[in-house]
Amino acid sequence: MTARRAVAARAVAAVAAVAAGAAAVAGGRALADADRREQVRRSARVARLTARRGAHYVLVRARGVRADEEAKARLEERFAIRSAEDVARELGQMKGAFMKAGQLLGFLAEGLPPEAQAALATLQADVPPMSPRLAEAVVREELGDDPDRLFLDWSPVPVAAASVGQVHRAVRRDGRIVAVKVQYPGVDRAIRADLSSAQRLYALFSAFALPGLDTRALVDELRLRMADELDYRVEAANQQEFAERYADHPFIHVPAVVPELSTSRVLTSEWVDGWTWAELEARASPALRQRAAEVVFRFAQGSVHRHGVFNGDPHPGNYRFHPDGRVTFLDFGLVKRWAPGEWERLSPCLDAILAGDAAGLVEQMVAAGFLPADHGLDPDDVFAYVSQPYVPYLSDTFTYTRAFVAATARALLDVRGASAAVVQKLNMPPSFVVLDRVVWGVSSLLGKLDASGPWRAILLEYRDGAPPATELGRLDAEWRRSRGTTAPARPAGS
Repeated sequence: MTARRAVAARAVAAVAAVAAGAAAVAGGRALADADRREQVRRSARVARLTARRGAHYVLVRARGVRADEEAKARLEERFAIRSAEDVARELGQMKGAFMKAGQLLGFLAEGLPPEAQAALATLQADVPPMSPRLAEAVVREELGDDPDRLFLDWSPVPVAAASVGQVHRAVRRDGRIVAVKVQYPGVDRAIRADLSSAQRLYALFSAFALPGLDTRALVDELRLRMADELDYRVEAANQQEFAERYADHPFIHVPAVVPELSTSRVLTSEWVDGWTWAELEARASPALRQRAAEVVFRFAQGSVHRHGVFNGDPHPGNYRFHPDGRVTFLDFGLVKRWAPGEWERLSPCLDAILAGDAAGLVEQMVAAGFLPADHGLDPDDVFAYVSQPYVPYLSDTFTYTRAFVAATARALLDVRGASAAVVQKLNMPPSFVVLDRVVWGVSSLLGKLDASGPWRAILLEYRDGAPPATELGRLDAEWRRSRGTTAPARPAGS
């Protein structure tokens, strides 16, 4: 089986594992309350999805018995595409935690055929919205009046819809335009139902990527992050914190929150016009695409290394791009903060990778809990596997491409390949889960833009306070001086 076909098979198997785990947990339980009924209903829906994909897979295997390798590859590629389309359609309708699982799968599936990737990408943006009447009812319950009375103008058709809520454009009485995010009615109950089966749901899902995961700790971390997304007051506080951290920044913008029009299920912030990701790809010049890529990279690195608090959801729908080169960052529901001691465990591993120190990397990975003390692995084998996502930082300049991201994803997910022994021993501490999502998410975005630059030198600006490596670095340094924050910052807890 080729690497691409192996990744495709595991991607589909992961979806089946998610569904089977959820159905098994729900099956046999009495319908004691509304939450339990919702859990069983959603689990049954995903189980039907699993059954469809399973029946299709059996058919593919039967047809491939007498086929040559080329014909088998075509059959399995079509299966991966059909499965991705089915998963995207079903989970997009369900919203909640299952949809979040599908979004995560989309990040891990860079090795899938382009058609399958495109289908999973619809989980990032093209989500069926709720009816205008339902959205207005939520606003009324939360803010005490109809949208038409609260706002000078209210657009009943949402401009965006995602896994937890959708966004409407409105005009305040003073004429200011705002974005109003409204949570889907009942989505909190749906997510609670999904997360009640999370032990098996996420254990099986995460095993798709790395068999050695500490699944209990991983589930706890994901539960915390998912629970935060249900309370828009948490997201509002996160967003306002980022807005203040980057106030008047020359190329990073975060919309300010309107607190008097924000509650646990409604979040209002300043409206921002700008290009979507698709418009950036279609309309931007090569220079503007390069600048946008560097801004996205710098926002992630600055948040992780200087502030110790970062947005863990870097997918294309969370950006607006401006012709002057600024980028607006949206959606702060999934935010990770370094707890005391976490950064001290993780940072030395990255230092060893940047130094090309295989023995030092293994020593630090044991100390951080990535490897058991009795792992018995060759340090060079460990370095070869673990350093793959960080290859762009190991040379003076590097160009991200879709091919690089896809090849790296395939290599890391090939649990039976050359690095099988390393994969079996590796464990991912829960504090690294969201950061890993950021690393992969940003890499995927830069690959789509063919972004080229001195990524290592830019990273060292944020890690070590190194001199600016680009014009954007100089603008950032000047902005920091104007705010009196020129000293190298270290994340809280480090």
